[in-house]
Amino acid sequence: MPKKIDHEERKIKILKTALDVFAKEGYRDSNLSLIAEECGLSRPTIYQYFKDKNEIFYYAVKLVTGIMFQRYGVIAWDSSYGDCLQRIEYICNDIIDEAVRNEGALQSLMDVMLQSKRDNIDFSQIIVKRTIKLTILFKRLLNAAIKDGEIPSCDVNKVSNHLFTLLEAFCFQIAFLGNFSASDSKDFIATYLGGYRKK
Repeated sequence: MPKKIDHEERKIKILKTALDVFAKEGYRDSNLSLIAEECGLSRPTIYQYFKDKNEIFYYAVKLVTGIMFQRYGVIAWDSSYGDCLQRIEYICNDIIDEAVRNEGALQSLMDVMLQSKRDNIDFSQIIVKRTIKLTILFKRLLNAAIKDGEIPSCDVNKVSNHLFTLLEAFCFQIAFLGNFSASDSKDFIATYLGGYRKK
């Protein structure tokens, strides 16, 4: 009896292997043959799942953001994580921790974006589209914080955009600069949010 293949598991294996290959070889020098060889699969098998390495990149972003937002959607409305501002801080800190833990993959993803930009392929809209939910989540939590009297009325659009921009900057530092301090970044987020808390 032939072994049943878990296609989603295989797709994730290909993805993880591809990210390793991108990190080792660079995105431009990577190809589906290299990825297939590292996976122990044939190139035609890889083509059953991904038509090219750009599609692998898109799937990586989709997978990571999907898992992230599923978890943060639960945390956002769970009062055991504290009040609304504490939940925002927890989510920001978790994103920083995840980025640090997955530094190599983050470097690969950013490398893909930079190399693609040079080749006139712009992945920024994919990133924006996949991460907009985080800004929306921040806005909802900030509105709830205003309603609960935790913070005075403020421009929730601006604050949520500030938080998102800070997280982007932290991810860039993690990927490209050797002097990133997770604890300093978390302190900065805490101070920023604390400035909105009612005295």
